Amino acid sequence: MSKRFDYIIIGAGSAGCVLANRLSKDKKNTVCVLESGPQSNSWKVDMPSALLYTMHDPKYNWKYYSEPEPYLNNRRIFCPRGKMIGGCSSHNGMVFVRGNPLDFERWASYGLPNWSYKNVLPYFKKLETWSGGENLYRGGKGPLKVNRSKIDERFPLFNSLIKAAAEAGYETFEDSNGFKQDGFGTFDVTIDGGKRQSVARAYLEEVKNYNNLKVKHKTDVSKIIFKDKKAIGVEIKNNNKTEVYYCNKEIILSAGSINSPKILQLSGVGDPKLLKQNNIEVIHELPGVGQNLQDHLEIYIQHKSKTKDTLYNLSTNYFTQAIEGIKWFLLKQGMLTYSHLELGGFVKTSDKYKHPNIQLHFFPSLVINHGLTNPSFDGFQFHASPNRPKSRGFVKIKSDNYLDSPKIQFNYLEDEEDLQQMRDSVKIANKIFKQDSMKKYLGDQLRPGYETNDKELDAIIRETADTAYHPSCTNKMGVDNLSVVDQETKVHGLDNIRVIDSSIMPDILSGNLNAGTIMIAEKAADMIMNKQEDPINAEFYN
Repeated sequence: MSKRFDYIIIGAGSAGCVLANRLSKDKKNTVCVLESGPQSNSWKVDMPSALLYTMHDPKYNWKYYSEPEPYLNNRRIFCPRGKMIGGCSSHNGMVFVRGNPLDFERWASYGLPNWSYKNVLPYFKKLETWSGGENLYRGGKGPLKVNRSKIDERFPLFNSLIKAAAEAGYETFEDSNGFKQDGFGTFDVTIDGGKRQSVARAYLEEVKNYNNLKVKHKTDVSKIIFKDKKAIGVEIKNNNKTEVYYCNKEIILSAGSINSPKILQLSGVGDPKLLKQNNIEVIHELPGVGQNLQDHLEIYIQHKSKTKDTLYNLSTNYFTQAIEGIKWFLLKQGMLTYSHLELGGFVKTSDKYKHPNIQLHFFPSLVINHGLTNPSFDGFQFHASPNRPKSRGFVKIKSDNYLDSPKIQFNYLEDEEDLQQMRDSVKIANKIFKQDSMKKYLGDQLRPGYETNDKELDAIIRETADTAYHPSCTNKMGVDNLSVVDQETKVHGLDNIRVIDSSIMPDILSGNLNAGTIMIAEKAADMIMNKQEDPINAEFYN
């Protein structure tokens, strides 16, 4: 087998699968994709309700942990990252949120005009086939099947929650990825025909047998090789053997928000002080590598349920599990065809915010220890998180050994404004839960408790708040001294190397990140091939 390719893509996650598809469709290109994890053709990936299996399985997940978080009572926070073909799209909650149009206007204001809303909207449309049909905002011919969840039509509890949000004074949205994000309703999901629509299924399946595409799984990249300031190849480890693959055109780093900065640092690109501490030759000084780490932090507002309309029976009753399992395996029907994270909303807590600063997810069960512990009774909860936190963290290697996990520090709640927004989000959740439409369901509040004052609430947040699993922004795109890539996704000061994944987001999007990551890869693929979709001047709520 040849060890020289035009393009070498590091990581077969959400971005890597998109790039593999788009670049290999030009038969003049030879493309190699290198993935540390295994293939993802498993029922544990396909079944929407089974997402916890792969999130907690080290075969399919990196299972990182943060350092003790100083503003969360020194708790170490779980940081799962997909380690398989499809990456996080093969184990995420399947909620498809683009972010708010003003997120992209903000990115453009950082000296990145190519990433304004009118310039990214064509790529959001290009990537999807939406169940509601093609229109000015939505795509109808893309690889990824995106469907508006109808979970409210199947389960009365969800329907009642939407009514309660309206009774509390919030709008009901028809399409939160269209003209206006604000309000409550069912989310778009990457579930189709009762199965997960991972990016691997949507993009890689079509091209995986192309003669000009080589996909290698269970293959680690230990470093990128440079000659002067030019990326020329990668050193890989496979079955205890070290090999070098060379590129004719470009190395594309798509290993995600934790592993992309780690690989750059192991390759001698980053803060010289950090590199020298770890006995790594400095190839290029770029202090922003691994900086600017951001995530969405959630508090759970949890209630006992007066009725049996929750997932308690499914999670604890073997007979119910058997019946629902048969339905799914034979017919792709039943409760297991849902992620059950399919309803929520976007809210402004104050007029100081131009667009919704809080996202809420409703879930018809109680999440305990990232789903590892089953609840002991019927319950439900809101997950509430600030959309655009001010706190910033970092990712840094601990040694020159590629097998060592990096040091991950989020610094959640370092900024006081993040804590204030979390307090406000609890008030919003309580306001909705107390409406008439929820009366028949609403039992005692378990957390944080209706009678808590701000001081007590702050203590509960610091002791219990947890990640929404959206780490990002660690190789940010921009023009300042801490930027790592330019608006063409090329690494500043180096040749033949790009970073294309969620790590290049300048700052975090207002919502779940998978849709934005796929869009970035679609847009960057066109940049690589010197193409560009025409901008779409669509109005948006402002």
